[in-house]
Amino acid sequence: MSVPKFGLNRHDTSSVAAYAADVARAEACGWDAAFIPDSQLRRRDTYVLLAAAAQSTYKIDIGTLLVNPVNRHPTVTASSIATIGELAPGRTVLGCGIGDTAVRLAGLKPARIRELETSVVLMKSLLAGDEVEVGAAKPAVLPFPAQVPVWVAAGGPKTLEMAGACADGVFIRVGTHLRNIQMSVERIRAGAKRAGRDPRNIRLGAVFHTVFVDDQDVALLMGKSMAAGYYEYSPMLLDHLGLDWEGAHPNEFKSGGQVWPDFHHAPDLEASGRCVNFLSDEHARAFCLLGGASAIGEQLTELIQIASDQGIEFEYIVLQPIPDPPRPDPGAGAYIERVPAEILSKVRV
Repeated sequence: MSVPKFGLNRHDTSSVAAYAADVARAEACGWDAAFIPDSQLRRRDTYVLLAAAAQSTYKIDIGTLLVNPVNRHPTVTASSIATIGELAPGRTVLGCGIGDTAVRLAGLKPARIRELETSVVLMKSLLAGDEVEVGAAKPAVLPFPAQVPVWVAAGGPKTLEMAGACADGVFIRVGTHLRNIQMSVERIRAGAKRAGRDPRNIRLGAVFHTVFVDDQDVALLMGKSMAAGYYEYSPMLLDHLGLDWEGAHPNEFKSGGQVWPDFHHAPDLEASGRCVNFLSDEHARAFCLLGGASAIGEQLTELIQIASDQGIEFEYIVLQPIPDPPRPDPGAGAYIERVPAEILSKVRV
């Protein structure tokens, strides 16, 4: 069993300098990767932040999780990430997706799967230094190509298959239940086979919402909000586990102003969890890691081991903090220090 790289995708973006310092801090604490969402109405410019982080660190992997083909044209994204790759060679990653919160806050619609696939193929070609027909007078070419792997974050079956067909790696976002993870890997490998690719060459990662809260009752409420967030966009994930949804549709809570912008990003996750308290504890545990350090460490260790027994080896596991760490950070008691010290130190043994 190989030990994955553990990544964090929430950092202090209150200023460019603060972000660079926070990623350097993550590196010093023992995180293997630092990712940032590309969300123009929630954070400062992604590539300015990454450039500052690249120059403040020396070994931690950095990159996006995730960009989309709606907010920026793929040629712009390829140019930007290649520039970061120049600053952080061998440790830069481009994570892509259809776009959810970032595009919805701008009044736009997420990309269609075909649009995402086209953008991935285009960016991979440009980053490889190839000429690409884009409908201009001459083929497009990136004058400064870079060896940056292009990953796709996916949860739906069609997106997973598409990712297997064209991406270098796939971040699986389907919660923490092994059955959904297995189904996702099967879809990825089926897509690779149909495209004539060796499924073994598709790198795998996972994004696990991590409710690191010692109070079990509070952790379970937040976990139910996470389950509801998955149901919003991929109800089949609950169906596949035989988990029912017996309440109002999530859109009713959003239209009523109780939850915004969605169940994953609500500012008060206890309150959003109470909205869906008809969900069981099993729902919560199927879609996130939750509890104190010991509980999360046990859940994570078991999940990695069982997945490995099934032939699933993760290159990256991103432990997305729930709720977002407070800013300014409280210091030694913070998520960024506690997870490597109290959880990862035991998982890596």
